Amino acid sequence: MNIGNYQRQLSDWMKYKKYSPESISNYVSCIGKFLKYFEDEATKPSEISAVQIKKFLSTKQQVNTHKAYLCAIKLFYEKVGHQPRKLDNVEYPRSEKKLPIVLSQDEIQKMFDVCENLKHRTILALIYSCGLRVSEVINLQWSHIDCSRMIINIICAKGRKDRQIALPETIIPLLKSYYKEYHTEKYVLNGQFGLKYSDRSVLEVMKQLAAKSKIKKRVYTHLIRHSTFTHMVEQGTDINLIQRIAGHNNVKTTMLYCHLSDNLISRIQSPISNIRI
Repeated sequence: MNIGNYQRQLSDWMKYKKYSPESISNYVSCIGKFLKYFEDEATKPSEISAVQIKKFLSTKQQVNTHKAYLCAIKLFYEKVGHQPRKLDNVEYPRSEKKLPIVLSQDEIQKMFDVCENLKHRTILALIYSCGLRVSEVINLQWSHIDCSRMIINIICAKGRKDRQIALPETIIPLLKSYYKEYHTEKYVLNGQFGLKYSDRSVLEVMKQLAAKSKIKKRVYTHLIRHSTFTHMVEQGTDINLIQRIAGHNNVKTTMLYCHLSDNLISRIQSPISNIRI
């Protein structure tokens, strides 16, 4: 089975349909691993049955991983494998209803306090102050930052949507110091040898700062974004405004941050307070 050829076909179709580079990379990777799994059992994708595909998917323990592979496989058979109905009876798994454990503002402060590297401080400030996704912070360009209007233009974000968010005045001196030190040209963040900063590098920065801060929670890049919007809820920011800032299609997604807020939960009065016990 010429796996590379099938991956190229899927990549070419997705590029034509203007999928994001991140989506193309993820889907192509999933298809490569999927076809590799059946390399000794089939000479071409059409020989892999729906029952075999279900068996393959059952090896994915995490619900989100299972969904990611199923999305990629469905698209592959619809657009490349010429069997659009092959997975009609293969259902998506039930979603898990797990809430991330967010950081408190004190814990975010500790991460800033231990951060001595100017670039790392700038990364943390951009993500936390604006609730940016990791792809948004590494793709951020100086031309997207409009100091005259005090906004940041997020271009071609998730779902290929643009949006605008407020530029916090408190981070402008930090951005100026960072620019003076690093003189980056197009992108705000540059990696080694002039290459774009990677999402893995951002993750390592977050992990290092959490370790230095002696934070026991599992800290990852997207958790900083979760913490931003949870803290906005706690400060009384309207949920519809948070939806726009976050770039969510549905306010139900944004309502997650109401469930994450310790301050809101702690203010709930139990009916037992009216009882003499």
